[in-house]
Amino acid sequence: MSPRRNLWGPLSGLGAAIAVAVLVIDRVHKWAMLGPYDIAGQGRVEVAPFLDLVMVWNRGVSYGLFQQNSDIGRFILVAVNVAAAFALWVWLARVDRRLMAISIGMVVGGAVGNAVDRAFYGAVADFFHFHAFGWSWYVFNLADVAIVAGVAGLLYESLFDSHKRAPKPD
Repeated sequence: MSPRRNLWGPLSGLGAAIAVAVLVIDRVHKWAMLGPYDIAGQGRVEVAPFLDLVMVWNRGVSYGLFQQNSDIGRFILVAVNVAAAFALWVWLARVDRRLMAISIGMVVGGAVGNAVDRAFYGAVADFFHFHAFGWSWYVFNLADVAIVAGVAGLLYESLFDSHKRAPKPD
């Protein structure tokens, strides 16, 4: 199999377009929140009774796990992030279902968006804080939303649509 076939498939263009769109939206949003809106200077901004805008620098991974306060830890997390995005890209080259391509593109775009934060700032900028009835969700950003939506699409595809592609028994 040629190296090109390993990295580009029939729906790679769709997945790439989704990944780039997610990355651009994430970068523009983070630029606006950190720059012109100055969320750090604003403090907590109540958007709704269950949603606040806040500024949190996450030096770890999801849910703040594996906090890294050194440059070596930071770059290990960047490397893991980039490696995961590359592995997903290789998977994307092999898919033949639009939902899978879109979902993988969302995860790749979100992963790269967070890797950019980690590489340039040493941490990922998170802004959205959901809370209700004494319960508080972790703080997240648009890249995280894309990753979760992409994973949900992959789960849907594997749990509910995969039976449509299974060979029929004789």
